[in-house]
Amino acid sequence: MKSLQVRLAKRPTGEPTAENFDIGEVSLPALADGHILVRVIWLSLDPYMRGRMDDSRSYAKPVAIGDVMQGGTIGQVMESRHPGFAEGDFVLGMFGWQSHAVSDGTGVRKLDPAVAPLSTWVGVMGMPGLTAYVGLLDIGEPKEGETVVVSAASGAVGSVVGQLARIKGARAVGVAGPDDKCRYVVEELGFDACVSHRSATLRDDLKAACPKGVDVYFENVGGPTLDAALSLMNPFGRIPVCGMISMYNTGPVGGDADRLPALMRRILTDRLKIQGFIVSDRAAGRQKAFIEEVGAYVRDGRIKYRETIAEGLENAPRAFIGLLRGENFGKQLVRVSPDPTRG
Repeated sequence: MKSLQVRLAKRPTGEPTAENFDIGEVSLPALADGHILVRVIWLSLDPYMRGRMDDSRSYAKPVAIGDVMQGGTIGQVMESRHPGFAEGDFVLGMFGWQSHAVSDGTGVRKLDPAVAPLSTWVGVMGMPGLTAYVGLLDIGEPKEGETVVVSAASGAVGSVVGQLARIKGARAVGVAGPDDKCRYVVEELGFDACVSHRSATLRDDLKAACPKGVDVYFENVGGPTLDAALSLMNPFGRIPVCGMISMYNTGPVGGDADRLPALMRRILTDRLKIQGFIVSDRAAGRQKAFIEEVGAYVRDGRIKYRETIAEGLENAPRAFIGLLRGENFGKQLVRVSPDPTRG
């Protein structure tokens, strides 16, 4: 069995390019007892993958040069010599950017496509949805009538944050890119307002959209959006820090370091809570509640989602580069092979 793989060819300087990736086939080993052979169907592309391309200190080890790019996937078992899996089972696992994988079953979970469409288990029902759930509810702790602002509001995480905020009785304000994304956030997802981070008057626009200030700012972006939100934070406001995508291609923080004293003063005077979080730290304790609650919201249409699909593993690098530029709409996926559950 051959597996098509996308590997890290060299570490990027700034924005990744096609030259940072290498695509080629390898032969997989014969299946041993206790292992399964999986055909990958869906590959999730996520901003955190940019950090794994750098050889720098982080919460997870970087991808080594020549190794397969890491990523969440959904696949189907083609052959099994494992007692816990049967041929035909649909599974969720970290098989990475490749067409086929051999696994001993560690970290692999069986999926029932009758519960939710397969692709959603790496989207609204998977890591991005769980990230929104624990970040907003456990750290943001929105209260009825408060104002919640979320950056990257049309993305896989931000879109769920805003819809959950509305369900919990808060006012949801999004920050997104072009006008079509802002319209989608308001007209389809039901946010109360959305402003463009591309606007030359971003701070004034956000202030107009948040006449009572900001109680929770869900941080996905950093940069000018963070500055605008900080200027509007109410006393005892909360800021869950999920990501800083605008800074992922800029290298180590340098020129902005002198802003730290002003930030610390703001944290003190307004008694702000700013907490970074990694969803894997909380997944075990919150997974069951998340699936039950958010699964019900998705089934009854209270939480909506959108997917951007790149066809073919060979197009994963281009789709990933586009994701970092904000070109995707909703969850960015790669369809690596046919999904038999879709018509």
